[in-house]
Amino acid sequence: MPSMSWFASPAEVVERLGAVGYLTDTATATTAFLAGALEKPLLVEGPAGVGKTELAKAVTAATGAELVRLQCYEGLDEARALYEWNYRKQLLRIQATQVERVDDAGHGGAVGDAWQQTHDDIFAEEFLLTRPLLSAIRREEPTVLLIDEVDKTDVEVEGLLLEVLSDFQVTIPELGTITATRRPFVVLTSNATRELSEAVKRRCLYLHLDYPDADREREIVLSQVPALEERIATQLVATIGRLRELELKKAPSIAESVDWARTLVALEIRELDDKAVDDTLGVVLKHASDHERAVRELRLRR
Repeated sequence: MPSMSWFASPAEVVERLGAVGYLTDTATATTAFLAGALEKPLLVEGPAGVGKTELAKAVTAATGAELVRLQCYEGLDEARALYEWNYRKQLLRIQATQVERVDDAGHGGAVGDAWQQTHDDIFAEEFLLTRPLLSAIRREEPTVLLIDEVDKTDVEVEGLLLEVLSDFQVTIPELGTITATRRPFVVLTSNATRELSEAVKRRCLYLHLDYPDADREREIVLSQVPALEERIATQLVATIGRLRELELKKAPSIAESVDWARTLVALEIRELDDKAVDDTLGVVLKHASDHERAVRELRLRR
């Protein structure tokens, strides 16, 4: 089986992910290195907006691999995750065969043989529509498979993942078992809205990502928005930290911290005072109730 060395060491993970704009700590770098070295799926859990999906994208960019993404949602089924048959194309083939059968019947042809051949043909490779899981398994080039927000699916869907996560293969009853020729780097993300099954967890390495501390978030913001003054970056990160302490419907993510920084630069705001917060808080908070509560609480704490 062809293989590739995703990373030579945890230190290389830090270096190469940093080069594509993803700043990581030792625990994250070590787990990402092991996921590649041991060829085991990596389950990344934590609140929304802490960089779980971005980790998979950063590994893709740093290694020059192709990203295959399965976005999970309630109601996701095998036809959208693994594969389905092209029923329209199969029907056209059957209709064409029926015409041939009529013609053969008029000329003494073997009608039974024609139908048997069609029956076999319509479940051939030509009629197979691959979905993300099967596509990632079949690729011969380096591939990162991102199974995003797996906790949003129904529990039954986890059963579809077990064969892929454990043996890196997919069984299609009509065609047999398709095994990966090159194992993808697999990242599953979860916002922990529900507990995943022990069967899924057992097949994965585990990493919990949380919001970074103030110094790290300030470093991230400045790396993404170098035009922002360091003094304003410190104010912004401190304000974001206070917002996350409130009981909001949706706490601001790291991406929203970066968006806020870009907003301040675009508006040439040099001081994050009450007026600046009032004018730009919509970049960070997306619920009216969160906005009202934040404005009230931030003024009380000043």
